[in-house]
Amino acid sequence: MDAVAGLGRQVRIAVVTAVILAVLGALAGLLWAAISPHVKYVSIAGRALLVDPESPAVIGTDGRFALITAGLGLVCGLVAYLLGGRGNDLALVAGLAVGGVVAALIAWRVGHLIGLDTFQRMVRAGDQRKVFNGPADLSARGVLVCWPFVALVTYWLLEVTDIAKRAVHDQPGTSVPTGDLSGPPPGQQDQVGGGQLDLQAAPTGRDVDGHQP
Repeated sequence: MDAVAGLGRQVRIAVVTAVILAVLGALAGLLWAAISPHVKYVSIAGRALLVDPESPAVIGTDGRFALITAGLGLVCGLVAYLLGGRGNDLALVAGLAVGGVVAALIAWRVGHLIGLDTFQRMVRAGDQRKVFNGPADLSARGVLVCWPFVALVTYWLLEVTDIAKRAVHDQPGTSVPTGDLSGPPPGQQDQVGGGQLDLQAAPTGRDVDGHQP
């Protein structure tokens, strides 16, 4: 029974993490659409064609998406590690991975939908003389992995760093013996000038050799 309850708790943590990331994905899409550069199009025979196929705005749109999602991935990995608690690693990793992919896809679709209706009307109009802006879109779909990848790397780096710190803290220290470390080992006589110095107690009223003073 305890195992079932523990598994259910892990599933809930993973699902909640993924849902939070998905909500952030929608907000990220709005931000991406707001800061993306304008890509110019012209409509010919009902088809949208780029005015300048080599325009840096196309690359800039992909770059902004990558920066936004990578930054949010970093924040998500950090927050999940700080608030997740011990024993929830697998659930948090699953939530970050699945949620990061879903969030990136939602960000892409939400950002692309903004202004899409106007864009499609202009395309259907087919006016070759009129230049219009297109909605934010991705030409390099590989940037969709930035969110989950950065989130997972951040989480595991923090986990590895914490494990290393705990290992150093738990390692027993070596004790240093007290006393005169420069003297001879126990059981050996002191030496002065290379010879042995044998100290003996003198008899009463005599010197060490037994003579009268």
